Amino acid sequence: MESLQEFLDFLNFGYKDYRRNLTIACTIFGYYDGKLQVLLVKNKIITRWCLPAGYVKKKEDLAEAALRIAYERTGIENLFLKQFKTFVIPEGIDSSGAINKEVFFKLTGIILDKNNWLFGETLSVGFYAVTDITAAKPKADFMSTECQWFPVEALPVSGCDQNEIVQEGLSAIRIHLYHFPIGKNLLPEKFTLKEIKVLYEVLSGKKLHITNFPNKLISIGLIVKTDEKRKIGAHRSPTFYKFDEKAYKNALLEGLVLVQ
Repeated sequence: MESLQEFLDFLNFGYKDYRRNLTIACTIFGYYDGKLQVLLVKNKIITRWCLPAGYVKKKEDLAEAALRIAYERTGIENLFLKQFKTFVIPEGIDSSGAINKEVFFKLTGIILDKNNWLFGETLSVGFYAVTDITAAKPKADFMSTECQWFPVEALPVSGCDQNEIVQEGLSAIRIHLYHFPIGKNLLPEKFTLKEIKVLYEVLSGKKLHITNFPNKLISIGLIVKTDEKRKIGAHRSPTFYKFDEKAYKNALLEGLVLVQ
């Protein structure tokens, strides 16, 4: 939402275009400098950090809504997304008294009515997305003040108990990591074998064999060697690799076993 009028229209008439009591919570993971990070938004009326989230439009399915919400916050289309769990939010938008009613009134001039369509028990469907941080352009909108990355191990206190959703999303990634080439979305186009090994160690939470794991990726044709090397002075220059696009797409459709 880009203006106060858009927010007021959503507050008063959003039920015409959006499904009541059904939201999407996007846990968007990014990777940078050996750390896994999560994108959070500081909402003006909740005044706490929250996951990028939103209601599902009546003309959308769940995946389309998740893609829209992720795009609005990252500027990246068609992120790798996976649905992982549905959560019950007892009081909907004001779960656990998350809304600062004084701030809400100052912003809108409206006293929040509990009969509004946004209240009541709500289902929040969790999706995780993965992206290379350098490719994302975090964006705040009219209803938020900040949008930025936080390390998974150092998340701020969030609204609506969303730290639980982050941890569930991380658990889902570690399961899916065995069957889908998630790493492609977290690395730059070209990378060294050491870089992809470190990434999968961070994602899986386990130590991988220094040569067995990269060799497996090469043997199944998922990654291929390029003609380029990283220049690191007098030391041996490591070769750059990249994902094979055809093998990657097949792996998304058919699955595989990467980490074991």
